[in-house]
Amino acid sequence: MSDEFENDIEISNDILTLVDEDGQEHQFEVADTAEFEGCDYMALVPVYDDAQELLDDSGELVILRVMEEDGEEYLEAIEDEAEFNKVGDFFVARLEDIYDFEE
Repeated sequence: MSDEFENDIEISNDILTLVDEDGQEHQFEVADTAEFEGCDYMALVPVYDDAQELLDDSGELVILRVMEEDGEEYLEAIEDEAEFNKVGDFFVARLEDIYDFEE
């Protein structure tokens, strides 16, 4: 996901509500958080109210880098494809017993 997310993060029972640059809210379940090669990352799974949206979803993890500035944490998209692929493989290996990933 290439959208940058604002600093508006609400956490409730492992559910995050993120606001994208267009002001649209998106809900995600936190699948995992981990440090990888010196950076903190968060793997998220979209949450849908509508069953059809769930069926239409690609089922891919959303992986964001956890950043900190002036004591405030925020999430940012991983722009580097090589970094995203390495971190994605790392999370897939950690979560393959919980989630059914397709190659």
